[in-house]
Amino acid sequence: MTFKYNNPSHSKKVVSAVLAGMMALSAGGAAMAAESTETGQGQTAAITNTAAPTGLFSDIKVGYWAEKHVYKLAYQGILLGNNGLFRPGDAVTQQEAVTMAIRFMNQEGQLNTDTAAALPTNMEVGNYFKPYVALALQLGLIDKTEESTVDVSKTSWGQKPASREWITKLLIRSLDKDAEAKAQNNQSTGFADNASISESGKGYVNLAVSLDLAKGVEGNKFNPTGSVTRAQLATFFSRGESLTDTKYPNTSTGYVTGLKDGQITLVVDGKAVNFTVNSSTPYFTKDSETRAFATDVKLYTKVMVVGSAGVASYVEVVDATPQVESVEGTFARSLSGNKIGIFVGENYETYSYDEATAFIDQNGNAIKLSDITADSIIEVQRETFSADKKTVAIRVKSGIVNKSDNGVIAEVSTSGKTIKLVNAAGNTEQYTYNDNLIIRYQDRILSLAELKAGSAVKYTVKDSIVQTIELSQGMEQSVRGTLVEIGGNQSTLTFKREGGSLEAKLLTEKPEVIINGIQDATLNDLITDATNGDQVELTLNSDDQVTRIQVIGRQMEPMNGVTVVSYNSKTKLLTVLDNNKKPFVFTLDEKTKLDYNTTKPTLAGLESLLNDGRKLDLTYVGTRALSVKVIYKYEGTISNIDTSGKKISLLSGNQTITVPYSTVPTVEIYNKSGASLGDLKIGDKVTVTLGANQDVVQKVALNTVAQFEVVALEANSRIRVKSDLLTSQFYVDQAVLTGESGQTITPSQLTAGNLINVTFEGATPKAVQVVKRTLAEVTAVDASSVTLKQFNGQTETVPVSGSVKVVKSGSTLTSLTSLTVGDRVEMTKDTDNSTRFRVLTVMSKQFWSYDGVGNQILVKRETTADTNYRFALGSSVFVHQGDNTLSVQSLRDNDNIVLYLLNNVILEIQKQ
Repeated sequence: MTFKYNNPSHSKKVVSAVLAGMMALSAGGAAMAAESTETGQGQTAAITNTAAPTGLFSDIKVGYWAEKHVYKLAYQGILLGNNGLFRPGDAVTQQEAVTMAIRFMNQEGQLNTDTAAALPTNMEVGNYFKPYVALALQLGLIDKTEESTVDVSKTSWGQKPASREWITKLLIRSLDKDAEAKAQNNQSTGFADNASISESGKGYVNLAVSLDLAKGVEGNKFNPTGSVTRAQLATFFSRGESLTDTKYPNTSTGYVTGLKDGQITLVVDGKAVNFTVNSSTPYFTKDSETRAFATDVKLYTKVMVVGSAGVASYVEVVDATPQVESVEGTFARSLSGNKIGIFVGENYETYSYDEATAFIDQNGNAIKLSDITADSIIEVQRETFSADKKTVAIRVKSGIVNKSDNGVIAEVSTSGKTIKLVNAAGNTEQYTYNDNLIIRYQDRILSLAELKAGSAVKYTVKDSIVQTIELSQGMEQSVRGTLVEIGGNQSTLTFKREGGSLEAKLLTEKPEVIINGIQDATLNDLITDATNGDQVELTLNSDDQVTRIQVIGRQMEPMNGVTVVSYNSKTKLLTVLDNNKKPFVFTLDEKTKLDYNTTKPTLAGLESLLNDGRKLDLTYVGTRALSVKVIYKYEGTISNIDTSGKKISLLSGNQTITVPYSTVPTVEIYNKSGASLGDLKIGDKVTVTLGANQDVVQKVALNTVAQFEVVALEANSRIRVKSDLLTSQFYVDQAVLTGESGQTITPSQLTAGNLINVTFEGATPKAVQVVKRTLAEVTAVDASSVTLKQFNGQTETVPVSGSVKVVKSGSTLTSLTSLTVGDRVEMTKDTDNSTRFRVLTVMSKQFWSYDGVGNQILVKRETTADTNYRFALGSSVFVHQGDNTLSVQSLRDNDNIVLYLLNNVILEIQKQ
């Protein structure tokens, strides 16, 4: 059945241009924004090019703002299209709106073609619509007296575009709320155009607004005569369904008791009903206009399915809260007749189970009933929507685990003394370990530090503590030493191991070479020498081959401020005089690092600058020049800025350097645009860049240090950071990077959450230092020291000299006495090298559940309005009761816990 029209040109009408007068259908911000962008094309900016589900409307695309409502009502048979089109932007006519209202009320069975002949003469409608309009008059959906006064001189009654006020009356009456509306007729609507609303319509508008079915338009107006589009009317009636008890023959609402591939099982009025689903089945949730996913449908939640013949055409989650209740107790034993016995407090109770009951361990993995040991704390979950209250799940909350299995290491937390593994079945498990843990590979005993994520292992657990871990295959390892030689065909490497032994290793085909300051370094960039070779860290794979070479130190001699005497481009011999006028000759080669104020230096480019009198800085080993830098800048602290004499003096090392300028130089300061010489002061650390002839100042860059938290590592060594909630990004590929202990690192070794101090030369990062973060409990404090107990149990007294900052309750204090015994703190160094303590926020809560997928916990709400009940866990959250380390999974419902948070992330959980 389709809508039919007496006027064939009607289907070609464009959407009403008076969009300000559209019916506001409580669509929420996103939907209303989509509506407001609608043009004469009947589509919105939110529409994608994805085709609608097969068999429906080609002009309703996935993502269209009213898609949910149009498809629901279409599958329910409340609205129909024409020739595969819905024409959502067309202004809806009165006869169309009445027809939809009759279907909305599920009253099509009362249609009578005989009564249609008795329509008032002024109410001319299409033949198809006559029975609907006649029934609407009979049911009181439209008022015969009101309609007799309508002007039909230009357009027939049926073809007349339905106005906002008229539609409001129709919907309120179809919801059987006519009396409620009339009771409010004497009240002002509160809209600026209240006088334009008919006296008989004010009550309907008031009620529609109070039911959140209608809202005003711009300027606090209702615009009662404005037109309504077909998509808006569909949304109007769709939302009205929540206010009526009308049942539709092909609509089932019940609780999900089964989810299998291609099938949803609902319990509807006590009976199980199966529906098949496929990849094109549309899923929605009650409170969202956009599509959901099949995975958003959970067991024991309330769901509406529209479909026939056991096929789901439309699925909507009505209530996403699982309808289950929980009973916690101590497992006693399994009983005959599919029952278990547990102690709940002092009482012994039995519970039945069936083949559909899920048995789950404390890690969320499926187990058998026989795997549950006596005295384990278990939780019995039963559904609450049927009289049977069937047991849907039996979950072990804490129990003794004794097992051996194969798996893969997922994470090792030394602070919490836990190891997370993915077992052979693909399930994630987490266990604590102690100092007796044995880790081995073949005949070697390994340290915990050598246990890497991704390693395949065989492990044993006793009394819930991991006892042994045996690597099933070779593992990656690192060694350090001095680089002596790279083989002629670059397939071998010889190095002197720390300790003095000489070793040779095979290289993989393309080993990674990391040298700070050299992008895309190769084997040719390495310095090999028995005495002065590069200090390197070699990464060896399971076959003992070198996969990565990282230079961590270079033993080379510097020679600064030398003067060029001559350079021979054929022999590559460079003759210079040092500061004492002593001559030296060095050889340049393809490995010499070059620097002459360009981003891509070449030897040919450098040679043109090596003229007599040029000033250079260089480093060398023997007679080999390792680096040559044309002096194009000086670094030091400003000792004088003489603007009248146009010169700047720097204290660099033990000497004062004065450089003139002919034009005012550019001044560059990080995070400050339009800087000038007036922004600089005596004592500032700066880098002065010289002109091409090394004789005048071209640019002055202020050297500053800023502290950030790393948000993400992006492509091409660009990092995204935040400071004081402001996010920025910059490249660190040319910066010197060091870790917490001062070791050289690469950009890829930076991770989200790292605290870093960045040294800028103007706006360019020149050095990045990872700041050590110590998380601990304050056990003693005085004016000059703090005693801290770290999460690993170690206690240390930290002497604090110089300035100190204590960030507590939103204030920054400058005295250690601001700390209190029992405070949990994060201790770091600030950019000025002052010691900083950030005191963690403390909350006392009752534990509810652990979400392993989202790595967060949920706690009991203090009131129904409490929204602060879900918290993210830090990557190495410390869970304990006294001095006993626990796992998150061991926490039980209603446990009293104290949370310690930094930036709303839990770093410590203390069970009471």
